[in-house]
Parts: sequence; structure tokens; C-alpha cells
Amino acid sequence: MQQAAVDGAVATAVLAGERVRLEPLELRHHDGLCEAVRDGSLWELAVTIVPHPDDVRGFIEDAVAARAAGTQIPYATVDAETGRVIGSTRLMVINTANRRLEIGWTFLAASRQGSGANAEAKLLMLTHAFEVMGMNRVELLTDVRNAKSRAAITRLGAQHEGVLRHHMVMPDGWIRDTAVYSLTRPEWPEAKQGLRARLAARPVGRLEA
Repeated sequence: MQQAAVDGAVATAVLAGERVRLEPLELRHHDGLCEAVRDGSLWELAVTIVPHPDDVRGFIEDAVAARAAGTQIPYATVDAETGRVIGSTRLMVINTANRRLEIGWTFLAASRQGSGANAEAKLLMLTHAFEVMGMNRVELLTDVRNAKSRAAITRLGAQHEGVLRHHMVMPDGWIRDTAVYSLTRPEWPEAKQGLRARLAARPVGRLEA
């Protein structure tokens, strides 16, 4: 059973890194988020779900309602240097009784993909999940066709657990098979060390090959 008992301070904390800052998603992020999804026309990607700029307000309102219900913690991904909104992500499907949650609804402006922004955002969220919220398991799900996403999740140190067949109907009507990955509490220290090493080896602003 999904629980709705996320502490308000935990749900509204800003997660700050060297490259990005994860701010609790609010309507004030609307215009910046619209620009982020226009960067690469992200809503046109078939292997993920990103709101069209015309739907961003509803996307934010739904996210804020889910946070109020205690079931999700949505963020605006903000460039730490410029303050520009470059994407969004969230902790979701939060089950406090069984100490597990999912990271999802992640998208990033095309010009910032490969910059280390996603890796640092994941480091911030995983640290928050395991070390602040006390989670035992964090899940990451993606379309089996999304090779780029699957590779990025694997680089986090997450383990592939299998495929949920005919799991979702995508906006274009495609019946999606979903690849399931997870990180557990015993695996987190090694994964954290690996993420920190990756980020330290890549100067801020340098794109990943």
C-alpha cells in the first residue's frame, strides 16, 4: 500500500550540488520549464513522456498536488551557475512503510544532456532517498527502447531486474515494455563513490563523450 507520510521539511528541501540545484517544483518555474522542453523539442521523443509547453502548467499543478498528498517529491532542475531551469525530475511512488520509492518523470534540456547535470541530480536524489528519507530501495524504470536512458541508469550502479511486458500505453499509442532497475541500501555506498568519482573527473561545463 502506498503511504502518504512524507515529512514536509523533507519534501520541500532544496538539494544543492556544484552543477545543479533541485528546487521544489512550483508554478514560478513554469516559463523556465517551457524553455527547457523546447530545447530539443523533448515532447516529441517517443521513448519517454515529456509535457508539451502548452501542458506544462497542468504538469506542475499535478506535481504540486502529489507533493501535498505526500506521494511524490517533484523538483525543477536548475543550473547552479545561471539559475536557469534546465529540466525536471521527482521522487515518486513513495512507500514509507516498506521504505522504497522510484525516481521518475526525469527530463533535461537537450543542450545540457551529457554535461553531468543528470548524474549530479541523481546523486543528490539518491543521497536524499537513502540518507535522509531512510529508504532501502530506489527503483528506476524506462522504456526498453530507450538505450540512452538504460545506459545512464546502468552507469549509476543500478541493477537490471527484468522487463515489465506491455506495461504502459505511451502518448502515441505504443504499448511499452518497461525495463526495471534498482539500487538497494547495501549497494548505495559503492554507487555513491562511483558517481562522485565520475563527476570529479569531468570539469563543470564539459560535455560527456
